[in-house]
Amino acid sequence: MRSSGIVRRDLVYARREAGDLHLDLVTPGAPVPAPVIVFLHGGGWFTSDRTLCPDLVRHFCERGFAMASIDYRLSGQAHFPAQLHDVRAAIRHLRDGASDLGLDPTRIGVWGASAGGHLAALTGLFSAVDQLPGEGPTTGDAGVQAVAESYGPATLVPGEIEPGLPLPGVTSPAESPEGRLIGGDPADLPDAARAASPLHHVTAGAPPFQISHGTGDLLVAADHSRRLYDALADAGVEVDLYLVDGFQHGFLNPPNRSDVPSPPVMDDGRLDAEGPAAALHLSARDTVRTEDRTTFAFDDIGDFFARHLAAPAPRAMNTTSGGIR
Repeated sequence: MRSSGIVRRDLVYARREAGDLHLDLVTPGAPVPAPVIVFLHGGGWFTSDRTLCPDLVRHFCERGFAMASIDYRLSGQAHFPAQLHDVRAAIRHLRDGASDLGLDPTRIGVWGASAGGHLAALTGLFSAVDQLPGEGPTTGDAGVQAVAESYGPATLVPGEIEPGLPLPGVTSPAESPEGRLIGGDPADLPDAARAASPLHHVTAGAPPFQISHGTGDLLVAADHSRRLYDALADAGVEVDLYLVDGFQHGFLNPPNRSDVPSPPVMDDGRLDAEGPAAALHLSARDTVRTEDRTTFAFDDIGDFFARHLAAPAPRAMNTTSGGIR
């Protein structure tokens, strides 16, 4: 087992009119430099913060990953795409300061749940884009090498997927989390809804994805993840989807921490408490798709990042020519 890691809290990664944006960073004692995974919290884009995250030390730091959990502007502070701009700013910050923080700037992944899963997917899909509309002058690379996302909305466009249960007190589409994110009823803002929908930004250049979703999710239907999986697979992107039998929303959360105020349809802390859960695993590699029954656990997320953020093998020296093979 690796050491418990070095914890740095309240690091400022960007300054906004609404206030400074912070991240917490946990780095392993070794190896250095370490690959880093950026975690994006849920909360319907309108609530919660970077403390709504799994046990980053136990699940990932012990495997040699650095873990950064970040805040981003909530929808009450700024509408989309401000949240995506913030995530990309955090990635640039970590990459720019990699040598001081003990990070490998060539091995960065992003992982998110619920609203954070939605932002993680968009971060990966725009990974090759140097500057997004409205992002302002930027320097540095915001690309990532792998994306894991759990139960995030794949589309905000009305009618594309059956809507989930409304949150308590929501009486109109404009008051829904999606409406708050884009600034009004998505039916009245079709361009904004489409721009905020990962399903409409899939390209063959996306990094590898791992998606997980509970089949009992009543807030964000599992069809969101099925549709995103199909789009990625059709584009030739390496992608895995775990449909976890009967699990509801929020199963990656810490115990007794919910994304949003909601009816009793959350499974906060369930994956951690119960361990490997029965799941249907869909996998796409090039043109080959497979399905099998398996289990899903935090180790599967760790294994995914281990495959795609592994250090490249050292290149052998050619002693005859004095060059590198």
